Amino acid sequence: MTGQITPPTAALFTALSDADQATLAPLAGKRVMVVFNPKSGQGDSDLPAFIAFLKDAGAQVTERELVPDRPMSSYVEDIASFDVVVGAGGDGTVSSLAYASRYKNVPLLAYPAGTANLIAQNLDLPRAPLALAQVVAGAHAVRVDLGEIEVKEQKYGFAMLAGAGADAAMIRDSEELKEKFGAMAYVMSAMKQLNPKKTTFHLVLDGQKREFEGIGVMVANFGMANYRLPITSDISPSDGRFTVVLMKAGNIMRLVPNLIDSVRAKLNLGDPLFSGNLETIEAKEVTVVAEEPFPLQYDGELHEETTPFTARILPGAIRFLTAAKKADLDT
Repeated sequence: MTGQITPPTAALFTALSDADQATLAPLAGKRVMVVFNPKSGQGDSDLPAFIAFLKDAGAQVTERELVPDRPMSSYVEDIASFDVVVGAGGDGTVSSLAYASRYKNVPLLAYPAGTANLIAQNLDLPRAPLALAQVVAGAHAVRVDLGEIEVKEQKYGFAMLAGAGADAAMIRDSEELKEKFGAMAYVMSAMKQLNPKKTTFHLVLDGQKREFEGIGVMVANFGMANYRLPITSDISPSDGRFTVVLMKAGNIMRLVPNLIDSVRAKLNLGDPLFSGNLETIEAKEVTVVAEEPFPLQYDGELHEETTPFTARILPGAIRFLTAAKKADLDT
């Protein structure tokens, strides 16, 4: 369970300016657990350099490599003996680690070592290893909600969103493209979803029944897609509620006008220009049943099962390290 990424490289630290070295000084004596997925991303995350900065600044770093079929909870059984936890991998790795660490009150860094790294983008984290080490040294954390999804009596955690329908199909179709095209694989996959399956969804939102016809349902906690573009407006990861997005459009490309409206709203550019393709509802718990079973995804991880599922909010469950203010995380 414990692996070694790289030995410390003092030359990296000593080559820094005095000012940069000073920003890392608070790391001295800090106990840092780094849980990393060796299969995430394209191998260009500079994780070895990040760990070298931590060690050379005086942090006590414990490295734990994820291995197949070992529950994430086993990696953090001793979390109380650490000051910081770092999850290095894709969104699935980070959200699984956050769920395993929920309500433990130990701050978590979502190190962007995957393909899309949407959680890190939502937290407005840098990508450079020095800048990420400085975020750890700065020790500023925001407390946010997590989601819990239950399907066939099994529970899983998610930080950003869970969904059934066209978004899960897009992620499924991107898998074989990610190694060659990286984040562009998601765009290419979205272009393929020009005629997605449509069905009737039956929802229970905080005890209230609702049904609609569409191509999918997204249960969102964070609300920004790639490049921090808002999926829709008024999504907050710290309000104790999900934003449930009903995808009524005939295909994913018809959702582009709603993305434009979301950007306009964030920039205070006036009233919406488009409507009708999406509807949003706030809820603390939602159950989704589709008349035709739809694939599931949560934080980019495909589930082998299909609808139905139930998602419930876990208020203030995790503290994420970031230099951003809590208000900056809202759409």
